Amino acid sequence: MKGYIAASSPPAKRRWKGHAVAVLALVFFSLLVPLAFLLGLHNRFPSGYLSDERSSSESVFENYARVDAGLEQSQSEVGESRVHDLIDRFKPAIPKDVPENFTKKPLIESSYAGMQSTSHPKDALPYSKPKNITHGGPPKEQVVAPKVPSSLNARNDGGDQKEIRSKSAAGDEMERPCQLEFGSYCIWSMEHKETMKDSIVKRLKDQLFVARAYYPSIAKLQGQEKLSRELKQNIQEHERMLSEAILDADLPSFVGKKIQKMDHTIAIAKSCAVDCNNVDKKLRQILDLTEDEAHFHMKQSSFLYHLGVQTMPRSLHCLSMRLTVEYFKTSLQDIEQLHAQKLNNPSFRHYVLFSRNVLAASVTINSAVMNAEKSGQMIFHLVTDGQNFYAMKHWFARNSYKEATVRVLNFDNLKLINVYNLGPRQLSPSEEFRVSIRDIAQSSPMQMRTEYISVFGHSHFLVPEIFKSLKKVIVLDDDVVVQQDLSSLWNLDLEGKVNGAVQFCGIRLGQLKTYMRGYNYNGNSCAWMSGLNIIDLERWRDRNITGNYLGLLQKFQNGSEASWRASALPISLLAFQELIYALDDTWVQSRLGHDYGVSADAIKNAAALHYNGNMKPWLELGIPKYKSYWKKFLTKEERFMDECNVNP
Repeated sequence: MKGYIAASSPPAKRRWKGHAVAVLALVFFSLLVPLAFLLGLHNRFPSGYLSDERSSSESVFENYARVDAGLEQSQSEVGESRVHDLIDRFKPAIPKDVPENFTKKPLIESSYAGMQSTSHPKDALPYSKPKNITHGGPPKEQVVAPKVPSSLNARNDGGDQKEIRSKSAAGDEMERPCQLEFGSYCIWSMEHKETMKDSIVKRLKDQLFVARAYYPSIAKLQGQEKLSRELKQNIQEHERMLSEAILDADLPSFVGKKIQKMDHTIAIAKSCAVDCNNVDKKLRQILDLTEDEAHFHMKQSSFLYHLGVQTMPRSLHCLSMRLTVEYFKTSLQDIEQLHAQKLNNPSFRHYVLFSRNVLAASVTINSAVMNAEKSGQMIFHLVTDGQNFYAMKHWFARNSYKEATVRVLNFDNLKLINVYNLGPRQLSPSEEFRVSIRDIAQSSPMQMRTEYISVFGHSHFLVPEIFKSLKKVIVLDDDVVVQQDLSSLWNLDLEGKVNGAVQFCGIRLGQLKTYMRGYNYNGNSCAWMSGLNIIDLERWRDRNITGNYLGLLQKFQNGSEASWRASALPISLLAFQELIYALDDTWVQSRLGHDYGVSADAIKNAAALHYNGNMKPWLELGIPKYKSYWKKFLTKEERFMDECNVNP
């Protein structure tokens, strides 16, 4: 009996030790799993951005699929043998067409306790991590691999998840997700993608572009005569359709079949062994032609824009012609003869305008009269050219402006050329100059700023000679709308200066040195603006401003029309140097002819509005939100305006 017990004891003892080792191993490994997560080893799990260039020295989360009590292999040896199997099983299915650098972007790790979640970048591929890893047991080998996304999954903006989809036209290549290096613009462009207008026409043009590139190479191949004829026929059919259609609605009903036929032909052409250099050369030629055509259209658009700005609209031309004809058909009472004693009386308040636009001049005069406290004291001297003289005369004879007097003068009949041989040979209202300067306030050294400066034209320098008996006048431009009473300007002390004007310190004379041709001037002085100016004619005559103007004119113009007009800017700035009295900025709010950002409060508080710039309120190009201030003073129920369809 003793021998039996002694003989059977060792196996029972060995079995007990084997189970104890297995239990201890399970406990050890169950503690090792959460410890690995706490130490950050879970970072080695593969995820949406995997790299095939991982270092062999990187430690990974080991896979303990079996625990054998009789296995005496060490923990490190098990990890070394299982690491590559684990990576292969956990690696998601990355699309083959994803660029290499797309797969190398790092994940943004969250700082959540336990490190149990990984926050992906905004445009990262979605990836589901294994959910069946439990403490104390082997992890199951189920991995949910992401599907190849056909569109970019949404971001969470303010709690609302949007699905961003890219809708491509027929025949486009497979969609690709946004790449991280493009940043938020890629996502923004997909969120704000607009439906392409006339997409079928654009599709036809694209097919024609590719077909023309392949045709020369296909035509040279031996045995491809049929394909060459088919490609040429498709090109001709596309050209015929595009010559008759600009919009999708203009295309024939069979256009879909033509597109499919061209797609099929292009696919066959691409499969042929052609010389890539020939195709590349042809594509470059077509690209050059397209760029030249785009450049031509840009120049044409710019020319037509300036032509539209500088040319009188057809409706205003009609109005001027109808008024001229009506002047000779009817005989209206001449207001100037009734008020002849006022016209040269310096005790009245005299306003001077130089204009060729009857509608613009009438709005300026009407706005000044409607906002004046004593309109009976106002005398308006409207100087125009011979072409518009009779239209102006008839208009202001037909329409009254309270108690104000409007006198129309023909500049061609003033005969000032005999007195000033170098004086202007034609009417020259205020001149506007578009000046582009480098803005030192901007961080970019190439940032340019464009401003519009309005200065006196050549005709303004003859005002003291035209109105010899007057002592002080207010000069208005015809693109000005008056909103307040201007009577306080007449009592303003100019402190010995000649010209009271609003200064524009956005441009200083030092920035215009290329226009000054080396003349002495203070570079820190601000430019000044015409539009609303109070002129002391007595001091003008004492200072001989007109004589100085004629001397400068000799040096700045070379006899051509362009140089004569361009010389107005430096001459005006130099002739009135140190003779400008700076008016308060609230007198005039400018920039309404080119700046969309003028605030409503600034417009409301200004005594006068100046529409300097290309977009005048009487043009279709005018800025719509500023037009109402100008239209308010249009003459209502005028027969000739209705007949000529004048509706600014």
